[in-house]
Amino acid sequence: MRILVALGGNAMISPDGRARPEDQRIAIATAMESIADMIGAGHQIILTHGNGPQVGNILVKNELAASVVPPVPLDWCGAQTQGTIGFTILNALDSALFERGIDRKCAALVTRTEVSAKDEGFAHPTKPIGRYLSRVEAEVLISHGQQWEDRGSKGWRRIVASPDPIAIVEFASIEALLDANFIVIASGGGGIPVVRDGNSYRGVEAVIDKDLSAAVLATQLKCDLLVIATDISHAMVGWGSESQRQIGEATPEEMRALMDEFAGGSMGPKVLGACRFAEEGGSSIITSLQNIERCVEGIDSDVAKYGTVVRRAPKMKEQV
Repeated sequence: MRILVALGGNAMISPDGRARPEDQRIAIATAMESIADMIGAGHQIILTHGNGPQVGNILVKNELAASVVPPVPLDWCGAQTQGTIGFTILNALDSALFERGIDRKCAALVTRTEVSAKDEGFAHPTKPIGRYLSRVEAEVLISHGQQWEDRGSKGWRRIVASPDPIAIVEFASIEALLDANFIVIASGGGGIPVVRDGNSYRGVEAVIDKDLSAAVLATQLKCDLLVIATDISHAMVGWGSESQRQIGEATPEEMRALMDEFAGGSMGPKVLGACRFAEEGGSSIITSLQNIERCVEGIDSDVAKYGTVVRRAPKMKEQV
């Protein structure tokens, strides 16, 4: 199968949330063990990844140095983290493949994602990012053109646009690398946000959800399967309550009817991305990193034991 695997940014830091270089190297090396096994099983793999913790580190540096050097814009943050995370994944995956006697080449591609300049998010930014700062600290960054909001006792927080992805600009390059039998890492962090500017593109200050971009890329590449890896095995309804339960299998229509259950949390975009790809005729799985292989192996039978599968299929089954 042609499978796109979207790794969460938190899958690439230590379990206690630390994002030191050594923590990221260890976490990524662990993740690549499962990916290498899938490649060894004969699947064609495309990897994408989150970058929230890594961009967060850059934003802290921006804040600390804002009085000395201009802050790095968000599109540059995306490009920088694509390069750093891509390089680290390449090293770890090369090693995991070598240990298994698999002779394959890997490539990490700096990738842009087109968004609309007319997207509502630019007119009314709502996505909070980074740390809370004092008013005095925030005013320095506001002087550089950033938008910050007073959040009361917590302090001030930066607000940015989070536009909907339209297309992955480097799609043809990714397809060419796949045709040449490369394993491709692309569209990291949802892709570098760009808008059309005449016959070219220009970067914009925004963040794009990587799971929504993953759904776009999986559709463009005509993937058989989209796997969204997170830190839990299933999407849940009633999260944190006594009635909490796992969703085993559902149609896109059934999952969309439950969207209020996921609003306001990190699971919402994952469910939406899974629905969008399934609506294009593919199958989507939301699962933990540890369960990826089991889900792929069980896609035609018992996948619901190990993750939430979304596809045009029979009625929803709930796993207690």
